[in-house]
Amino acid sequence: MKSPDKLSHIVLQTNQIPAMRDWYRNVLVAGVAFENDALCFLSYDDEHHRIGLVSMGMYTGHVETATGLHHVSFTYETLQTLLETHERLAADGVRPVWSINHGPTVSMYYVDPDGNRVELQVDVFDNNDDVNDFINGPIYQQNPIGVDFDPEKMLARLREGVSAEELMRRTH
Repeated sequence: MKSPDKLSHIVLQTNQIPAMRDWYRNVLVAGVAFENDALCFLSYDDEHHRIGLVSMGMYTGHVETATGLHHVSFTYETLQTLLETHERLAADGVRPVWSINHGPTVSMYYVDPDGNRVELQVDVFDNNDDVNDFINGPIYQQNPIGVDFDPEKMLARLREGVSAEELMRRTH
């Protein structure tokens, strides 16, 4: 049996394609690959679309207590890129609702115009063996959720010369 090669895209149901399109274009620095009144495809890399938006005019609003997708996550290559993305978004009034060092990732969670949660993250470890060692270790076993952080303070410390490795290392 073979696993898929990659996750290609997500499609979100919405009644507000223009607002959702603009939000995802801003957050992901994505381009519009296709758009009409009922459909919009966005891409930020070599995939024809990573985000699909579909509107059939019959959807109810987001219900926080309903079952379904909890969040979607996008990974940045470096802590600096993640924090500079935060800085750019904050200047546009797009602020995270939660900033947390999970241990395996340093993450910021945002909410799109429909109320969907979007995680922007950077991997802390270079390989899965190190991730598995961490999540099976005492720090993660005691607190598997993580430790909140202030993105502005972390970016300031990074710019002061503190290494990304030190800033991302979770010690409790």
